[in-house]
Formats: sequence, C-alpha cells, structure tokens
Amino acid sequence: MAVREQVYGFFIPSVTLIGIGASKEIPAKIRELGGSKPLLVTDKGIVKSGVLKQVTDLLDAAKMEYVVYDETIPNPTDENVHKGVEVYKKNGCDSLITLGGGSSHDCGKGVGLVVSNGGKIHDYEGVNKSTKPMMPYVAVNTTAGTASEMTRFCIITDLSRKVKMAIVDWRVTPGIAVDDPMLMVGMPPALTAATGMDALTHAVEAYVSIIANPMTDACAEKAIELIFKYLRPAVANGQDIEAREGMCFAQYLAGMAFNNASLGHVHAMAHQLGGFYDLPHGECNAILLPHVEKFNLIAKMDRFVKMAQIMGENTAGLSPRAAAELALDGIKKLSTDVGIPAGLIELGKRYGKDVKAADIPTMTANAQKDACGFTNPRCPTDKDVAAIYESAL
Repeated sequence: MAVREQVYGFFIPSVTLIGIGASKEIPAKIRELGGSKPLLVTDKGIVKSGVLKQVTDLLDAAKMEYVVYDETIPNPTDENVHKGVEVYKKNGCDSLITLGGGSSHDCGKGVGLVVSNGGKIHDYEGVNKSTKPMMPYVAVNTTAGTASEMTRFCIITDLSRKVKMAIVDWRVTPGIAVDDPMLMVGMPPALTAATGMDALTHAVEAYVSIIANPMTDACAEKAIELIFKYLRPAVANGQDIEAREGMCFAQYLAGMAFNNASLGHVHAMAHQLGGFYDLPHGECNAILLPHVEKFNLIAKMDRFVKMAQIMGENTAGLSPRAAAELALDGIKKLSTDVGIPAGLIELGKRYGKDVKAADIPTMTANAQKDACGFTNPRCPTDKDVAAIYESAL
C-alpha cells in the first residue's frame, strides 16, 4: 500500500509566561538568554499609555542597560526596520525586547533578522530565507490579538511597492513570550475589538487550512470558544481582568494554530488593504472574514458546522449547509457587537482613506501572490478574489 508522506512542524517559543505579573520576569529572562543591553522596540502609543514606563522601571530596578526605539508605526515599514537596525548597531545592543502589539513585534523581528543576517529586510520576504539565528529575544505582548509575540511571522510594508511583505521564518520566533493581562487593561474598546477579531481570524483560517492537523485543530477550537466567551466583555469593560486574561489565552492559542497551520485568503487580501491604504490589520480581517469564508464553505463544510457549535449556535435538525452557514452568522454578530465597521468603504472613512473599487485589480494581483493564501482550502481565481473585495466594500 502506498503511503503519502506528510511531516508537520510545530513552532512556538521555548518559554511562554502568561498571567498577572508575568512582565516582572522580563529582566531575568533577558539575562537567562545571554543578553545584557537590549534594544526595546515599541511605538508612541505604548509610550503615551505609560506601558513603556512600566517595563523600563523593571529594567531600571534590575540595573539593566537598554536603548528604546519607539518609532514603530502601524503597518511597520522597511524604513522603520532599517532605522531600528541603525539604532541597535550604533548603541552596541546585544539583545532585543519588543513591546506592543503586532506592529512593534513585526518591526523588532525585522530588526533582528537584518542585524543577525545582514542585507535588507526585503531579502527575507518569503519562507525561511534567513541562515543565522536571532539574538536573545523576549517579546512582550500588550494586545490580545496578533499573537506576534509567539509566531514565526513578520509582516513589513515595502513603501516602494505599497505591498506588505510576508516573512515566514522559524528563526524569528521569539525565545520567550510574555503575556501579562495587566499590560492590556488600558487598551481602548476599538483596539480590543480589532485585535480580538484578528485572533478569531487566525483561529478560523488555521482551522480550515489545508495543512491543519490534530494539534492545530485543538488550539483553534479552544481559541474560538474563548473568543466568543471573553471578547464581548473585554470590549465592554477593559478593567474586566478575567476577560483580559481569557483573551490572552485565546489569542495565544489562535497563534499556536496559525503559526503551524498557516492562514488563508483573509490575510492575503487584508495585507493588500494595509499596504495600499495603511488601514488597520485587525479591522480589515474582521470585515473580510465572513466574505472569504462564505467562498470557502463548500471546501470544509464539516469544519464550519463544528465552528457554529463552538460559537454557541443551535445546529439541531439543520442540514449541513444550513448549520455551516450559522458559523458565518456567528462571526457577523460578534463583529457587529464589538463595533467593527460593516464594510471597507466605511472603514476607510473612519481613518480618512478613500477605498475605491478601481484599486481592486491591483490588490487582487498582489493578494494572489501573498504566501498566506497558499493554504486556503479553496483556490480562488483572480475573478473570485475581486468579487470578494467587491462584496466587502
């Protein structure tokens, strides 16, 4: 009997600390990894919120030297990365701390790649392009959504092409991930909603991925359950520490799922909206999610039925198709409840961007090249992708 070979990888940080007070371990963990003078990569929002000071106070108390690079922007760029590299080298840093959500982690990973391997960040677009290990690296998360503090993904905008480069490399996986819900209580409702829906997108896309496996399935299913339990209360009351901690676990589990089963066309298409219009990633995902999964429904109908049940939808007595469609309804209801805009044009207006149908052909062409789409359960044509963009307007 012929046997089809299939080897599954499973990538996570060597150590993860989750829970109230986890951030107190940052100085000790940097030292345990061999670092003594980290570059701390973050953004102005983290500085303004006071979260940076919470972390630098810990470093000061531990008498650890450090340098802060706080120029990361949403949808970090190649320019961001290369400036960070200059700061790292100029100040003789020997390790890395990233503090924030996906943008800070992505920028820091890019800095680490270039410092460790040389060249430009563009050299690492694609899968496993690096050849040398990263420096000692601790990633400290402040949002419950991207899971970038524990993944091998790094997304950087190429300003010249207006394209988000997808860098997937096991060497950028942080050595230690830290998720302390106390660093998240100040997140505003809109950001809580956007990052939470980003986590849901990770779980759903990993669950229907063509390389899903029993380990990623277990992570995705639990992530979906926790998101539907805790995202609404976390958005309603940011001081609800139970909800915050629940979302810490939810987004991390979703990260474990997609870090190993990869993603799909929601991310492939959302990356183009971020690169083209500089729109926020989580909200782009949230808007596209039900539209892409409606297209995917026939490929993984049993999976959508299971998701509907996990979401709390009543599937008793329904046909598989009707039960599967309840998963799409569940996604839409959650998105509406937490205040996600109904469509891309509305999202663009919220951020002063003009989202136009005329840009769809360019975005479609770029989405079809995005590495995240390679594991989508159904293969869309250019016409299909364009139609999904149009339906989401």
